[in-house]
Amino acid sequence: MVLRAGTWAVLLGLLAVLAVAVVVPRVAGATPYAVLSGSMSPAYPTGALVVVRAVEPDAITIGSVITYQPESGREAVVTHRVVAVGIREGEIRYQTRGDANPVPDAEWVRPVQVRGEVWYAVPHLGRAGTLLDLRERRWGIWLLAGLLAIYGVSLFSSAYRDRRRRTPQGDHGDARGRHRAERDEPVGVP
Repeated sequence: MVLRAGTWAVLLGLLAVLAVAVVVPRVAGATPYAVLSGSMSPAYPTGALVVVRAVEPDAITIGSVITYQPESGREAVVTHRVVAVGIREGEIRYQTRGDANPVPDAEWVRPVQVRGEVWYAVPHLGRAGTLLDLRERRWGIWLLAGLLAIYGVSLFSSAYRDRRRRTPQGDHGDARGRHRAERDEPVGVP
């Protein structure tokens, strides 16, 4: 019984991790990113998973933690805290700084560079994403989902078999849903 409860706990834990890392961001239109450096420690340590969702430029204020693309056309992104907001050349700009960095970033961030604001973060979960490339992660997600489905089916079939074993043989009732002892006529009389 304890083993079965532990098995269910592991299964539910894996499903929760899958939901936090994949399902919730997809449903909400958000994007998960792995934190690769310690510039935002201790709030977002190396290996954390940050989930970022789109935000209007005027909603970004001092203290907001944003993820932005420093160079157009490159996949690399940076997640830093906004320390100043200003206007340059008629456009809003954000000055950012990593929490662990002593000085602000040299380049101000334009709204077109912003991928979004950090919605939530999960420590250590980003490490799995850094070990695999995008294609391998997709395969891994499908593989994990398939294994969880197979595991769930095996748990249910095992429980069904156990339940069938505990039911006494020959005590399944007749077609009307009553047991033989409850019939109106005696058993074995023509």
